[in-house]
Amino acid sequence: MTSGAPADFRHVPVLLERIVDLLAPSLAEPGSVVLDATLGLGGHAEALLAACPNARLIGLDRDREALALAGERLAAYGDRVRGVHAVYDEVLAVLADLGVARAQAVLFDLGVSSLQLDDGGRGFAYRFDGPLDMRMDQSRGESAADLLATADAAELTRILRNYGEERFAARIARAILTQRAVRPITTSAELVQLLTATIPAASQRTGGHPGKRTFQALRIAVNDELRVWERALPAAIDALAVGGRIAVLSYHSLEDRITKTVLASGARSSAPVGLPVELPEHRPYLRLLTRGAEEASAAEQARNSRSASVRLRAAERLRETKGTR
Repeated sequence: MTSGAPADFRHVPVLLERIVDLLAPSLAEPGSVVLDATLGLGGHAEALLAACPNARLIGLDRDREALALAGERLAAYGDRVRGVHAVYDEVLAVLADLGVARAQAVLFDLGVSSLQLDDGGRGFAYRFDGPLDMRMDQSRGESAADLLATADAAELTRILRNYGEERFAARIARAILTQRAVRPITTSAELVQLLTATIPAASQRTGGHPGKRTFQALRIAVNDELRVWERALPAAIDALAVGGRIAVLSYHSLEDRITKTVLASGARSSAPVGLPVELPEHRPYLRLLTRGAEEASAAEQARNSRSASVRLRAAERLRETKGTR
């Protein structure tokens, strides 16, 4: 895909019809609000606005370029759309600033966007050469090149092992330190070259591209994705109106594990074992709308390779919980 192309050309939304099916029932009433907390290029947002004419949309993204492109794509919907530059763990603050008490639907499409993957200058993709940046918000924080230049071997090993599930994390960390003693690693191609030379050939033949796990790990670390997600999901549930629905698209097991734990906890009774009567405050406050994690169909995976790893979970809010706004 070509940089500078319209957003609807550059982006193929994953599980689009299923997302609309899940969220539209809670957006029928006039004034309903859908919070797209990861707006990206606006594909899911556009479909929801078209299917739910009574709803308005608040779209968050930490990437200013994505916000601008999505704004162009959604311009026809006028004042039904509000874009906000924010990270998705800031959902409660954003709604408060806009004077919105609750959202009737919330969507998270996690991970790296089509815009970021397809722009070699952002450093997210191992198939392109470019500056090793990987920041979703390029206006703040340290880049992947900064991280590789400053982290010690123990920290690099932890990042690669925990966020990339990389078997050769310690070996790669040592290679990075050896390389940066000669010259810093500043481009995607330099990092791929190091990984190709470091990871055993047999593992490369069976384990996919040698950069896959390391690039994922560095991206997650640079953007603090998992800790942000641990804060964002409970906040989004707090922002959800009773009867409202939340849907989450995850693309690796680390994100999906957090999603599964939080949604499953809300769908279980918290009553102590042996309590003869379940008090109202112990009743589940969520109802799961998916059985386990749903995957894209074989047909969709054939059309859109980025849907191959998606896991969808969704829930409906049943009641208020103690401490909610």
